[in-house]
Amino acid sequence: MSKRILLFPGQGSQYVGMGKKLAESSDSAKTLLEKADSVLGFDLGDILFNGPEDKLTRTEITQPAIFTVSMMAMEAVKREGKAFDFVAGHSLGEYSALCAAGALDFAEGLSLVRLRGQLMAEAGDKSPGAMAAVLGLESALLETVLKEASAVGQVVAANFNTPSQIVISGSVAGVRAAAGLAESAGAKKVVMLAVSGAFHSPLMEFAVEGLRQGLAKASIKAPSVPLISNVEAEAVSDPEAIRTLLLRQLTSPVRWVESMRKALGLGCTEALEVGPGKVLMGLARGISRDMKVTPVENPEDLR
Repeated sequence: MSKRILLFPGQGSQYVGMGKKLAESSDSAKTLLEKADSVLGFDLGDILFNGPEDKLTRTEITQPAIFTVSMMAMEAVKREGKAFDFVAGHSLGEYSALCAAGALDFAEGLSLVRLRGQLMAEAGDKSPGAMAAVLGLESALLETVLKEASAVGQVVAANFNTPSQIVISGSVAGVRAAAGLAESAGAKKVVMLAVSGAFHSPLMEFAVEGLRQGLAKASIKAPSVPLISNVEAEAVSDPEAIRTLLLRQLTSPVRWVESMRKALGLGCTEALEVGPGKVLMGLARGISRDMKVTPVENPEDLR
């Protein structure tokens, strides 16, 4: 039998206006947004619906914003009675996935996400970095490029999004050197990303201790269905293992290609992308056409 996995987006899926339809049409979604305002201590709804965009794209605001809208969209999944067998999330989206599977409650998940965003923003200030998407270059060739560029500055592979889209992360000098070398090695395109730090790289080390403390205090339960983790691309249900993986995720690459292939191997041919945008649907098409992804952002998407 075909199985269903819920997928949750990460940073980069945000846009001004997200969550507005959900808040207007669903009492439970509106209640979650009000709870978020209370937990965060500021009017998240105003930023979501009205911007400005430069405020919404600040890491410490983007992360709780995407988490909240994803959980608002999850209310539609619950209302329609859509059963699921696994969950996965892209970077930040792992926290949404764990909340959807009952491993974290909403307030605690939101508090962790806010802490994570603040720490990552601080790490970016202390160790300025950059990220770039490399398109159309085989991973083996890219590894050679990264080794060569590391002589100029630290740079690593951060997100294995599709076989032909790998995001690199590191020092500004390292990423720029790698970008030039990647183009010379035959990459179809290299796109510098508008981010505030070198996410999923050793330059995020500053954030590790603070997040370790936050995760140690958090109540993480066994999820109702397994999480396919970014770090190991394996299904996991043990709360202590999840706690460790969330911490490792800060400085480890997002192995999304392997995670989706793992999901397919476990029988998941149907997926719901729960939250803002359709980024994960696009990535799924670049990995395998065997998984059908349906975006769930607005109440009518499941009807």
